[in-house]
Order: sequence, then C-alpha cells, then structure tokens
Amino acid sequence: QVQLVESGGGLVQAGGSLRLSCSASGRTFSRYAMTWFRQAPGKEREFVVGIWSGGSTYYADSVKGRFTISRDNAKNTVYLQMDKLKPEDTAVYYCALGLALTTDTRHYDYWGQGTQVTVSS
Repeated sequence: QVQLVESGGGLVQAGGSLRLSCSASGRTFSRYAMTWFRQAPGKEREFVVGIWSGGSTYYADSVKGRFTISRDNAKNTVYLQMDKLKPEDTAVYYCALGLALTTDTRHYDYWGQGTQVTVSS
C-alpha cells in the first residue's frame, strides 16, 4: 500500500514563500511521476505541477516562474518551492503518485491527505 504524506503548509503574506514536501512509502518511488494538485473552497481540484521519474517537469501557467518542483529519489520525497505567493494560491495542496504525469485527477490512484496553504493579502 502506498502512503503519501504532505507537510509544510501554513499562513504566509502575499509575496512570501513556502516549501511543501511529500514523502512516499510503499512503492519504488523513483519509477513514478509525482504531481501536485490544489483545491480551493468551492472549486474543483486543479493541476499545479508535475515531475516525471526522469526529472522532466510540467507547470500550470498560473504558477510558472513562481513555483519549482523537485524530487529526491533517495529520500522518496518530492518538494514544491512556492515563491511570490498570491492570495489566489490559497488552497489545500495535495500530492499524487502515478505511472504518468497527467493533469487529470482520475489517472492517479494514490493521494496524500493534503496540506493547507493560506496567503493573506
């Protein structure tokens, strides 16, 4: 059974930074794509950024130039560095593990519990 555990969320002022982590157990982490999604109140869960097993990345337009994803296969962990945060980035952030990097939530079988990010104006 795969377990994903996110950490690093919190409250930050607009323009500030946060770093999220997602630790995985139960699978050969290095073989899988890892993706971050987010869900704001009253909205659908949306794709943020993903990273292939080989390190290639894909970002949503809304976060390009501000967010950076990375992974440490030795630690079974993926990171999301979030800079220049905006109030509209406020959401619960989820990490997901899958065989392929896709923006469709239906293609992911394993999810973390989520971590709240709140950006004040």
